[in-house]
Amino acid sequence: MRTRLLAATLTAFAAVSLAACSSGSGSSGTAAGSPTTPPAATTSAPGTPTPGATGGTTGAPTTAAAPAAPTTPAVPPAGSPDGPASGSASPGAPDAPDTPAPPKPAPPADAGLPAKPGSDDTVRLVAALDAIDPAIVGGKPDQAVDRARNQCQSMYQFPKDRAKLVELANQRFTAPDHPQGFGTEKAEKILDALRATLCPPA
Repeated sequence: MRTRLLAATLTAFAAVSLAACSSGSGSSGTAAGSPTTPPAATTSAPGTPTPGATGGTTGAPTTAAAPAAPTTPAVPPAGSPDGPASGSASPGAPDAPDTPAPPKPAPPADAGLPAKPGSDDTVRLVAALDAIDPAIVGGKPDQAVDRARNQCQSMYQFPKDRAKLVELANQRFTAPDHPQGFGTEKAEKILDALRATLCPPA
């Protein structure tokens, strides 16, 4: 009888203990089931968009990159090949004045003076002058040859000034009866005769 009462008591005690445990576990579950602290928001790096609730970006401003610092040109060291060498001529310097050309040498005194003609050329010259006027030679062939040679030199010096040559011929070829020359017409004929017989071609 005592055994049954002891068993019943233990059973009741076990039931009460079980109920208490169940109640405590429910409280613990409630406490355990209390709202938990939401996880900390993931920190996004500056400039990185954070996804929103609707899947879009939050539009956080993006940090602009800092501008690059200007580069200072390197200064070439003294004596470097990039810089102008000391003592070198400056570009654009005026050239030295040209040296004046030496003066043209004067022609020799006998320029254009023909050599004395031989006997045959002398005969031809005298015949050409006698054809113009026998008084031009006047029996003095050597004198006529000298005057003719001087006139040839003048013809060499003034090849294009016929008026001057006519004047000189009228001054050179004179005679006792013609101290002022034989006139312009005969002086021109003398020029033609000298060019054909004694004077070199122009």
